[in-house]
Amino acid sequence: MEKIKFVSDYQINSSKKIIYPYLSTASGLSQWFADDVVINEDKVYNFIYDGEDHYARAVIMRTNHHVKFEFFDPEEEEDFDTEHFFIEFKLDENELTQTIYLRVIEYSDAFDEQEQQSIWEGLIGSLKEIIGG
Repeated sequence: MEKIKFVSDYQINSSKKIIYPYLSTASGLSQWFADDVVINEDKVYNFIYDGEDHYARAVIMRTNHHVKFEFFDPEEEEDFDTEHFFIEFKLDENELTQTIYLRVIEYSDAFDEQEQQSIWEGLIGSLKEIIGG
């Protein structure tokens, strides 16, 4: 399958300090993003969707600003030349309006872009319900 990069911005009516834990912690992510999220002693995140494990490393963690998870297969030997799937969350603030935007960047197997948009709108809708934003 072809890999695509999906990018979309969502306005969230909340502060970065409130939103960030939902993007960076296992307990926060498991409330809206995955069925469950577990972190092991090696700081490997296990995102569980529909009973399947998806392992990732947090390669960027910039408090209240930016999180990036890079997915990998623990059964395969690490290949540093391979482009891994990733999901990235960036929090930006419009200085003029003080509005917070969550930018989602997903690099994964190709799906229909409308389907991806629909999936993310549902996920972000769940996040907004939880934080009241």
